[in-house]
Amino acid sequence: MVRIALAGGTGNVGREVLDGLVAKGSHEIIVFSRSDASKLTLPGVETAQVDYNDQAGLIKHLQGVDTVLSFIVSHLDPDGTAQKNLVDASIAAGVRRFAPSEWALGSNSGNPLYKSKDLVHEYLQQINKDKKVLEYCLFQPGLFLNYLGFPHASTKHVQLFCTPWDLEHRRAIIPADADFPLTLTTVQDMVNVVVAAIDYKGVWPEIGGISGNTFMNSEFLMLAESVRGTVDDPLCAPAANPSLLPAAGSMKVEAVPKAQLKDASFNTSWLPPADHPAIAPEMRVAFAKQIVAGVLQAALKGGFGVSDEWNQLLPGLRMTKADDFLLEIWSGKP
Repeated sequence: MVRIALAGGTGNVGREVLDGLVAKGSHEIIVFSRSDASKLTLPGVETAQVDYNDQAGLIKHLQGVDTVLSFIVSHLDPDGTAQKNLVDASIAAGVRRFAPSEWALGSNSGNPLYKSKDLVHEYLQQINKDKKVLEYCLFQPGLFLNYLGFPHASTKHVQLFCTPWDLEHRRAIIPADADFPLTLTTVQDMVNVVVAAIDYKGVWPEIGGISGNTFMNSEFLMLAESVRGTVDDPLCAPAANPSLLPAAGSMKVEAVPKAQLKDASFNTSWLPPADHPAIAPEMRVAFAKQIVAGVLQAALKGGFGVSDEWNQLLPGLRMTKADDFLLEIWSGKP
């Protein structure tokens, strides 16, 4: 039994991992939150309201902690300050293992929302430059397969949303003249890996890829077609390179020139909705374009094709197959 701290453990991904650890029932858990988390009542779970700028307070709460799992939202910590402070406090308190707030794409994907992830990784590398001071792992599952079941629920806490791969309406937005790797892993499989990693006796890998399924994007589009059937839509923009796409009459695929992705100047017949209360209605189209541009540029850099270190280290864990998952979600759906 070890003591685990979850920073930001009341959020979407953090709460999924927290539930997995509680279900395992083998460890002591403390959840850090900037706000009062005392209403979080789970067996064996303590809560602590923390200020990530209060080093002394962090060190106090980290006493006796073996492993820290960070779920601090990256775009709300753009310079990585909160996580860097948490790293420093972890070292001062004698923490053995640290998982920064990754839980998504590969490193250096170029996605502006994930800039702080790379900054924190660089900070950890610098700390361990001369000798290993803190064992750490970047858990990277690629794109959550659950998003491709939107709007149908398949998670308990992670909020699902529409992506450029919109299976509900049988359509997709992709970069023109390009194919790229796409790793899809369910939230549930990611949780199982993290829970198993806590008990892993060896040294954690620096990069901890989790590969539920890895396809080329063109292969995934064909899988999506087989799951959702075909559709004939005259508004579908022709592919700049048809060989990269399924046959005509399948998923509606709109290919955006790479130059237009750089400045989000493209026009498509649809965009994943950005209907969030924090986004002013007049800004939602521009915001949605920026999100699509960021996702597709990251895809072009290979950010969605993560490695499989944890698959190799935990060969007994069975990963959910994309076709099985999608068929279960979409079977009988219009």
